[in-house]
Amino acid sequence: MSRDMSLVPTALRTAIDGRDETLVDRLLELLAFDTSNPPGETGAIVDYLDAEFQSLGIVTERIVTDPVKPNLLATIPGSSDRTLLYNGHVDTVPYDATAWERDPLGERDGERIYGRGATDMKGPLAAMLDVASAYAESDTEPPVTLEFAFVSDEEIAGEPGLPALLESDRIDADWCVIGETTCEGGRHSVTVADKGSVWLTLESEGEAAHGSRPMLGENAIDRLCEAIERVRREFGTEQFELDAEVAAIVAESVKYYAPAMGEAAARELFEYPTINLGTIEGGESVNSVPARARARLDFRLTAGVETRDVLQDIRDCADDCEGVRIADVSWSVGTYEPLSSPLVSAVTEAAAAVSGDHVYRRSATGGGDAKKFRRTGIPTVEFGFGTDTVHAVDEYTTVEALIENSLVYASLPYRLVGGGEPSSVPDQ
Repeated sequence: MSRDMSLVPTALRTAIDGRDETLVDRLLELLAFDTSNPPGETGAIVDYLDAEFQSLGIVTERIVTDPVKPNLLATIPGSSDRTLLYNGHVDTVPYDATAWERDPLGERDGERIYGRGATDMKGPLAAMLDVASAYAESDTEPPVTLEFAFVSDEEIAGEPGLPALLESDRIDADWCVIGETTCEGGRHSVTVADKGSVWLTLESEGEAAHGSRPMLGENAIDRLCEAIERVRREFGTEQFELDAEVAAIVAESVKYYAPAMGEAAARELFEYPTINLGTIEGGESVNSVPARARARLDFRLTAGVETRDVLQDIRDCADDCEGVRIADVSWSVGTYEPLSSPLVSAVTEAAAAVSGDHVYRRSATGGGDAKKFRRTGIPTVEFGFGTDTVHAVDEYTTVEALIENSLVYASLPYRLVGGGEPSSVPDQ
């Protein structure tokens, strides 16, 4: 495959070429550290990464609030006062080794590298570290300062991870790329938006009675179910009013997800709220009218929708349901980068130039660390080649994905500063 790296200086291109085995070895070394979260103990892998950066002459700094969950920041000074931040997390979800046919702590079989975190996201981390090595070994000064923020505790959204790093005021970037895998099944994408959310606990009270005389009581589960159905009717069927920037992202997102779920379902996923009844509990026995019940609901709202307004409407609805109250709530606001953003254009063009394929610019169906960066004013996208085995048994990535991630991350600084004519994005 011909990969367009014409914007990258010759010395850097030469340093990157032919590093396949180095990349694989680096990933296998990262996979050998068990960073399952919980417990999420990442000190050993951060020690390794810190030593690798320092061996290249790259300055590092640790930001730590929990000693077993450190964060690492490494910096390569550039020729301008702009800064590109590469971000990734070093923890993984847990695994059951008895269910795996491969070694969850790293195993290569031909063009595949297996292990927990191979695609989420130690593969992209290996590529980022490889890029740092190529810059250092070729003595190439990047056109912008490059920072590498490798954080802990992402898988459980813990405070010792990225929140601690952001609160330390050590990050002052102009752009950020998070190495989450956004390409799978031969379909490539850049994630430019994430959804807002409302996690809601509803509680209902009734009046206990014997199950043989239900008319003498008031069934709390019935009350709760009626309230849930009312919420679904009033909010799940109301189409969002989206501004032009978000509508453009939704249109491209529908094209991306349609092959997997059908166009109608993909459109509904973004043009309406999603409401999932996650848990429900109540009652003490089959022959008693329950006096109490509880349910937890998960609402997801497309970026650009005002979460506060939706939450207030839900509260008003719950107030009108007899015997039902909101016992607990947590919420977040969706965020996005416009499709016209220089960062979106640069990452999309870099990925298209390397892969030779169309690259979609789409919203995630949930939300992650990109929200946290965008809320601080840092334009942020997620991008990584990989496989659709995230969190799965026998998770793996490919040698090709490792190479292509390295090429995209290496060339991105030059596209951001406009170092030449941008390549066209192939049609779908």
